[in-house]
Amino acid sequence: MWIYEKKLQYPVRIGKCDLKMARYLLTQYGGPDGELSAAIRYLNQRYTIPTNEAKALLTDIGTEELAHVEIITTMIYQLTKDATVEQLEAANLGSFYAIRDGALFPSDANGVPWTAGYIQAHADPITDLHEDMAAEQKARSTYENLIKLTDDPGIKDALSFLREREVVHFQRFGEALRIVQEYQQAKKVY
Repeated sequence: MWIYEKKLQYPVRIGKCDLKMARYLLTQYGGPDGELSAAIRYLNQRYTIPTNEAKALLTDIGTEELAHVEIITTMIYQLTKDATVEQLEAANLGSFYAIRDGALFPSDANGVPWTAGYIQAHADPITDLHEDMAAEQKARSTYENLIKLTDDPGIKDALSFLREREVVHFQRFGEALRIVQEYQQAKKVY
């Protein structure tokens, strides 16, 4: 069970409307390596993880990834909320406006909608944990790229926080991998 605190895991303070950056951030919302994909991946994989400790880790990180979805969508909302239709069109966001007006919708930066096809789960805990470690590294490098695409200190601050959490998650998945490997070795009969 979770206790929901009605505040973001990390504050988002955007200085100005920036539609180009909002579009770039969509990749971390609904892209294949984004926060939504990570959250659902980890929360699904936990069911086939053999140890309670590793299962709890997947649950915790999956839940935290949902908090990251909230941070990313808050950033996108703040970056777009005062935009005119003309500005949206100029930033190649006219199709988003035409379909959704100002509503957020999980897609990547090119407008490709999120799909469950982005989720990886194989019921082999070693395979899944390696996939999870790779996913965290892809997210880390994406955050590093996004940081380079802005000069807004508020955006850089929030993205730096999210980048650091990806590093921590990578390390924690490494711990889970060790735990699962030790468990599997202990179960082998020679």
